Amino acid sequence: MLAQADSAPYASLRRRPTPRAERYAMGRNLRHQVPRSVLGDWQPPVGRPNPVQQIIESHEGRLDWLIPLRVGRMVASPYGFLRGTAIVMAEDVAHLPATGITPVICGDAHVGNFGFYASPERELVIDLNDFDEAHPGGWEWDLRRLVASIWVAGRQNGSTEEQCLTAVLACSAAYRAEVRELAEMPLLTRSYQRLDVDHLHNSVTEGSLQSEIERATTKARRRTSDRALPRFTEEHEGGRRIVEEPPLITHVSDRDADLIAAALDEYLLTIAPHWRRALSGYTIVDIVHKVVGVGSVGLRAYVVLLEGSSPDDVVFLQLKQARRSVLAKYIHGDSAWHAHQGQRVVEYQQALQTVSDPLLGWATVDGRQYYVRQFRNMKGRVDLDSIEPEALADYCGIVGHLLAKGHARTSGASMIAGYVGSSDKLDVALGRFARLYADQTEADHAALVRAVDSGLMPVERGL
Repeated sequence: MLAQADSAPYASLRRRPTPRAERYAMGRNLRHQVPRSVLGDWQPPVGRPNPVQQIIESHEGRLDWLIPLRVGRMVASPYGFLRGTAIVMAEDVAHLPATGITPVICGDAHVGNFGFYASPERELVIDLNDFDEAHPGGWEWDLRRLVASIWVAGRQNGSTEEQCLTAVLACSAAYRAEVRELAEMPLLTRSYQRLDVDHLHNSVTEGSLQSEIERATTKARRRTSDRALPRFTEEHEGGRRIVEEPPLITHVSDRDADLIAAALDEYLLTIAPHWRRALSGYTIVDIVHKVVGVGSVGLRAYVVLLEGSSPDDVVFLQLKQARRSVLAKYIHGDSAWHAHQGQRVVEYQQALQTVSDPLLGWATVDGRQYYVRQFRNMKGRVDLDSIEPEALADYCGIVGHLLAKGHARTSGASMIAGYVGSSDKLDVALGRFARLYADQTEADHAALVRAVDSGLMPVERGL
């Protein structure tokens, strides 16, 4: 079922909203049209696009010399495959039964896309942290991708099928509980809800997860621009430059450096006046291309070193190329008002996160669109390999809570709450879907492995 997006980006204060109780009833009544049990259905349809061909088509416009590296990261494991193939799952879930309730969604809400970062007040928080595919869409699309990724990652990390199911049920139950709680709050109040590290510590009881959160947060607090200076830079001709690590980190040409510098001047106009004034006190020192992620490999991504009033007063900015969301083609009424895809990423990130990087903005370099953010902003994440299978359910409850918070901040919370209800019917359905789609992911990954082995796909492993 394709989704219908609201074509207007902003509502009017003169329009009387539908009462909360009525919206809740509307959501509950949707169960007659789309029973919760059908959200567990998955069977590859006749004529399903070949996932390997979809990957090949997604390489159009990427840097050719990085495509083997991208394939290498996807072929390494089924979870790596899932991370790199939002395009494949978007095609699959967009045609499945759905309620038609369309908040802003992440579009790539797998279990690895949650993590720590610094609020503008320099407090460490945890939230969704990847928005390249963010777009209005079905809330079920995000939840399906999240639970499928939990099952795939759980299998990879040695969890039993029962433990994978327990983790998925915990995620779905936490999503339901959170969206129902937030739907009862005033609209502005729900927008202030966030999960900081202190609250996270108090809510976790499993030992290996506590230890991993402590390790991850300690490491995240050290991930700041000034601490990165001796690690990522070297003295050069009386100044500093970023150390190259080919092919992952390489310096850009003089032409590209000039284009990026000019684009950053325009970027300053997209951030708040206070931060514009503060950042204007810095000067560009060096620019490199840096390979990041799995799905993003091959798209252009730059790291810029800026120096302020002293050699140790530095900021690292990252520019990441933004393309049209993989969800956009499945949304009826997809609005043209986001003509700049970097602006789309920034605005939807700010919609889904309670607090965001104050230096988020967008820019255009040589006709290509980018979003801009701090590169070293106390970022970190829980390493799923480092927690016991028994802890997976605890962590998945946390990410289910965070996903619901993001959806509820945008629109549709009361209708979603009415639909999901207080029973475990949704959880059971999603448990069934997660297992079936984990099987599908493993089959698709095997198809990619065969394509690599046959020479159809170039590959570079281990980077």
